[in-house]
Amino acid sequence: MKNNFSHIGLAKLCGWFGITRQAYYFDNWKEIDRGIEEEIILKEVIRIRKNHQRMGARKLYEMLTPLMIQHQVKMGRDKLFDLLSTHHLLIRRRRRNIRTTFSNHWLRKYPNLTRNFIPTAPNQLWVSDITHWKVNGYTVYITFITDAYSHRIVGYNLAETLEAVESILALQMALSRLGREIHLQLIHHSDRGVQYCSQDYVGLLNKHEIKISMTESGDPLENPVAERVNGIMKEEYLEPASVKSVKEAIVYLHKAIALYNTERPHMSISNYTPDTVHFAKQPLKIKRMWKNYYNKKSTVNQFQE
Repeated sequence: MKNNFSHIGLAKLCGWFGITRQAYYFDNWKEIDRGIEEEIILKEVIRIRKNHQRMGARKLYEMLTPLMIQHQVKMGRDKLFDLLSTHHLLIRRRRRNIRTTFSNHWLRKYPNLTRNFIPTAPNQLWVSDITHWKVNGYTVYITFITDAYSHRIVGYNLAETLEAVESILALQMALSRLGREIHLQLIHHSDRGVQYCSQDYVGLLNKHEIKISMTESGDPLENPVAERVNGIMKEEYLEPASVKSVKEAIVYLHKAIALYNTERPHMSISNYTPDTVHFAKQPLKIKRMWKNYYNKKSTVNQFQE
């Protein structure tokens, strides 16, 4: 107001608009404070996005909460959405599909054991899937094995082919992290792809007395945790990365999975990080924090939504 009528005294201007000088200065200080608060939030968003380039606003809000408490910033999630939108920092999701599952084969397929099974601790249910990643115009494939309870990626492997041996390397990594403990109740769940049905892959699971479970249709809701992890890794970590070779891709993948496991909160595990849940000395109280959009008649395990 004062800038537009610089030739008129402040007292007279305030009188025109029916406000006191104190109210004028108070409103100006509020505007200054709001600008400072927004600058604090934006700087922290930029810092977080250095490692989590495509992290969405909901996850950012959870990671920003301690900072907002520290600086006494009052900002709800909707206000954060508006702030990010104003500064062109909202993330647009992208969908790209390349077929990685080939289930039309003669190898034995196993029934789905997960429909009525709800894990209550880590290493009771592992879910696996294969995704693709474009590296400098060339397609590579990544096998992920995820603990369905904690959502921690426990095994992975990047390869230039879809051969079964590459997925076996991911399984070997996951098994090596079990130590000497015997997990007779562990279930391994996957689609019916030839990699998972191969004699060597099945043989390794049988050797460790791990129960084998597979999807019975092409419905992604039969393996939703694995599908979700694929989506997170691709959209938030892999697609934004600038890597020029398979060697660089492998190095970057190690870093990305470490960030995912240790820093990224999940609504499905009460906004804890996977490592926090996986390595908790005492069981944590896990409360799902999203709505159930699936039909109640669905045969899909509700835990895995």
